[in-house]
Amino acid sequence: MLKVIGVNDMAFVARVVAAVREGAGHDVDPPYRTRVTPNRRHIAITLEPLMADAEEVLAAYARLRTVEGVVMMM
Repeated sequence: MLKVIGVNDMAFVARVVAAVREGAGHDVDPPYRTRVTPNRRHIAITLEPLMADAEEVLAAYARLRTVEGVVMMM
């Protein structure tokens, strides 16, 4: 499970999902859900990609570091 918090923008969600997909080397988007903060400034994305090994996890985090608008990753 990966969690990413960033600016509340649907383009941000698409960038995060694509980054995890590409970082892990998958052809399809991983399952994910979103939750917006009460003031609507930020959005939390919870992704549940199927990863084969630690290398894929590290690659996904490396790719997420390049996404514009990321405030925090867990």
